[in-house]
Amino acid sequence: CIMPDLTSLFVAAGLTEQKANETLKNKQVSASFAEAIELAKHTCEVDKSVGNLLYQISTRLKHKHHLPTIVSYVASKKLKTDIQLNCALDYLKNNPSMPLDESKFSEASGVGVEVSPAQIEDVIEKLVEANKAELLEQRYKFNTGKILMNARKLLKFADGRIVKSELDMQILDLLGPKSEADLEPASKPKVPYFKCKFIRLRGFQATTGNGHQIFIKCFVVSHMTISYLINIFGLMEEHLKITGGQVRTRFPPEPNGILHIGHAKAINFNFGYAKANDGVCFLRYDDTNPEKEEEKFFKGILDMVNWLGYTPYKVTHASDYFQELFDLAVVLIKKDLAYICHQKYEELKGINPPPSPWRNRPIPESLALFEDMRKGKLDEGSTTLRMKHVMEDGKQDPVAYRIKFTPHHRTGDKWCIYPTYDFTHCLCDSIEQISHSLCTKEFQARRSSYFWLCNSVDIYCPVQWEYGRLNLQYTVVSKRKIQKLIDAGIVRDWDDPRLFTLTALRRRGFPPEALNDFCAKVGVTGNLCILEPSMLEACVRTTLNNTAPRVMAVLYPLKVTITNFPNEAGSLDIKVPDFPADESKGNHVTNLTKSIFIERSDYMEIADKSYKRFASDQSVGLRHAGLVLTLERAEKSSKGDVVELFVTCKSVEDSPKPKAFIHWVSATSCLECEVRVYSRLFKHKNPEDTSVVPGGFVTDCNSDSLSVNTAARVECSVKKAKVFDKFQFERLGYFCIDPDTTDNTMVFNRTIPLKEDAGKN
Repeated sequence: CIMPDLTSLFVAAGLTEQKANETLKNKQVSASFAEAIELAKHTCEVDKSVGNLLYQISTRLKHKHHLPTIVSYVASKKLKTDIQLNCALDYLKNNPSMPLDESKFSEASGVGVEVSPAQIEDVIEKLVEANKAELLEQRYKFNTGKILMNARKLLKFADGRIVKSELDMQILDLLGPKSEADLEPASKPKVPYFKCKFIRLRGFQATTGNGHQIFIKCFVVSHMTISYLINIFGLMEEHLKITGGQVRTRFPPEPNGILHIGHAKAINFNFGYAKANDGVCFLRYDDTNPEKEEEKFFKGILDMVNWLGYTPYKVTHASDYFQELFDLAVVLIKKDLAYICHQKYEELKGINPPPSPWRNRPIPESLALFEDMRKGKLDEGSTTLRMKHVMEDGKQDPVAYRIKFTPHHRTGDKWCIYPTYDFTHCLCDSIEQISHSLCTKEFQARRSSYFWLCNSVDIYCPVQWEYGRLNLQYTVVSKRKIQKLIDAGIVRDWDDPRLFTLTALRRRGFPPEALNDFCAKVGVTGNLCILEPSMLEACVRTTLNNTAPRVMAVLYPLKVTITNFPNEAGSLDIKVPDFPADESKGNHVTNLTKSIFIERSDYMEIADKSYKRFASDQSVGLRHAGLVLTLERAEKSSKGDVVELFVTCKSVEDSPKPKAFIHWVSATSCLECEVRVYSRLFKHKNPEDTSVVPGGFVTDCNSDSLSVNTAARVECSVKKAKVFDKFQFERLGYFCIDPDTTDNTMVFNRTIPLKEDAGKN
């Protein structure tokens, strides 16, 4: 059996059994670690010290073809410390191509460098002497971090623990033991912040005081952000003069599809954070991929932003800045930070593509070719502009511009070269003076590229903040996968109410207030958030309970004739409260007639002990009518099915209290309507998990996820309602008027059922 052997192998290499078992869950890491151990065994015994270094290699090495080399350096004790290994891994990340220049690799990794205790003592002594005055003044409240930082520069490959120990000893020798005053906590210095209501880096929180906004607590000193390299502080000062310190965010969707539930969180975060801090939020379309963009997507995105209750400060497009982006690309080339490359797309795919042979192309040549690209002189797919930068995931020299002979939705055929996301995103943020570039966690690998590019062209550099995505179970949100469901006829379109696109949720009847409330309750953290739809449905139910007026409808009608109807005219007007819990919110009138419809499920010929509704031997009350019905006789079809009930009625005051009151509609003054009842589209929580659904997500679809009833009845009070108006059908659930409604037939979608009542029977 493989697992126990690997567990033993990993434990022997220094991992705890728990850590070994956790590692086995990651097939890629466990395979790499096992290979590293086997390679090292040829040279040395793999003890805990060696095993620790090998484990770091297996989790951090980006280019696996370097594995034998770096393992051999560890096994032969050329790399012995964490700092040496860190330097080695950094070198391999920035120099992924083969063959490896081992002399430069050894130099960068500190191979053969030995730092003696005497050297450490000498360096620390000099640094302590240089800071002696401050040490004597501040004593143990002095920040020793700057001494350690300088020591690290001078003693790059020294053991950090020994350096720290030596510093502590020399400070103790200088200052003596800590006094009571030294033990008191230091007062926190005031730090300048942007104007912002909430300031904290960790522990993002949400409040739903108005059910609308997400209030984010975040640290907003831009230039103190990890990896934030600001070349010219004057650019920040200029930005603050332009904006007055205003919080400026943006929601930047690609107009090539419909927004989904995850976008609702992004919209709430960007617009809500700006609103909470008296700032502004832009809606910027990232329209740099002309062949995939359509007018309906531009309109649909703005429609959904407005539907959620937000109004953009400005609606902009990346294409608004095509000329400025082109000019900045020229700046990048002139600085020898970008070059024209002729590698094909197929060559650049994969984990370790070959380095470009054109990387060191002369600057004038790249400038001339870039102009040829702009003028359409080169073939599509033959040439790209690439940036001289290694991204955090090890991707080398990302593409900045590519040729596409496709007319653009807004600029027509003015351009035949288009910038990529990696080039466009940060520069547009800078042009629009965005203060907080908020994006989901998968863009963290692009953060260094974001900062590098802004600083490389000497423009204001916003700060990128990442947060965890919101995913719901029992659904897919990928544009490609939804299109596959549409093509297969499983769903009707992007707004099919079984999907979790925003247009689908609106069509199903989910109110925007509920989505905003849901996003606020979920909050914003750095972790991926995967939830069951029930949490969203609970927010919907809470909102609709307060906003959806009550009406009566019967889904599966059974005719009932009242033989002793209390009015000779055969009709009574009944006042029904729109919100029974608060009758001050209004009411409407419905018609009670001699013939009515009740739910077929509300009648049973012989009642059992738990059954509380209508039966041949059990009376039942009519909601809002103040009447109790008692069966006279039941008329049946030739097949034995009950087709009509004949009953007598008494007022509630003159009858024993019935066990239940049921809803009803008039048989002669009701509307025939179509009711669509939806359930989960997928059978499993994660239909994309091939270990659970080996046939793929399409095979996981529930064939009974839609039930259409064309014989339902609803009271006439809804006749003038508009598309997307919502109601609670008493005892049945919440329903919304569908856009398929015509002058002749109303169509209702069930939004969600009511909470189950344990005593409903």
